[in-house]
Amino acid sequence: MGVLSRISSVFAGVALAVLVSMTIASVIARYVFAAPFHWAEEISGLLMIWIIMIGAVSAERDNQHLSIPVFTDLLPARPRAALALVTGGLSMVVLAYCGYLAYGLAMGSQYKLTGVLQISWFWIDLAVPFGAAGIVAFMLAKWIRDVRIVIRGDR
Repeated sequence: MGVLSRISSVFAGVALAVLVSMTIASVIARYVFAAPFHWAEEISGLLMIWIIMIGAVSAERDNQHLSIPVFTDLLPARPRAALALVTGGLSMVVLAYCGYLAYGLAMGSQYKLTGVLQISWFWIDLAVPFGAAGIVAFMLAKWIRDVRIVIRGDR
């Protein structure tokens, strides 16, 4: 998944640069020239949601989500991996279900349009199932690694 990781990181970086630039330009247009960009709020909301979901996928890839491993770090490798199998498996099931529900929400909102730009809410809502699928993919890779540790004692 190296190529996908790079693509998502580049997309998030470009989206963040566009978001910041657009916000600065919008503030200047509104308060200096008294001519606000009415469309800027919709674009910034869309970009923000996608940036957050891509960031969540990147955080899962890099194992940066918040955790408190005080007790699990006390366990030897195999029991720690077994516990990770249980918690990871449950997390994947819950997140996959949330992604499924979010996809239903996106499909249900495909004919609902934003106020100014008339963009389908489908493209905004699609960020959540996309992010959930990405997170589950990286969790599954870690889960398979932990299965190998439990079964064979690999490191």
